[in-house]
Amino acid sequence: MEPVLSISLAILGMILIVVFIVLGIKLIEMVNRMNRILDNVEDKVNSLNGFFHIVDTITDKMAFLSDSVVSTVTGVIHKIFNRKKKEEREYE
Repeated sequence: MEPVLSISLAILGMILIVVFIVLGIKLIEMVNRMNRILDNVEDKVNSLNGFFHIVDTITDKMAFLSDSVVSTVTGVIHKIFNRKKKEEREYE
């Protein structure tokens, strides 16, 4: 009985080692595939950096333009209201 048990344990151990080797090889292949996919995605994202830089520059210029327009308009409105207040004070 004892030799049968040791032989069956040895056979099961060898089967387990073979299964682990196959799983390890499959895992390595999967990691390599994922690395290729991630490299591809990174290349595509890096190709969009120029576009995002252009969009960022345009939005900065539009913000500067809108700020200058708003400040000019508020300055004109401020002058108009100050002029009316001065005229009202002069009449009093």
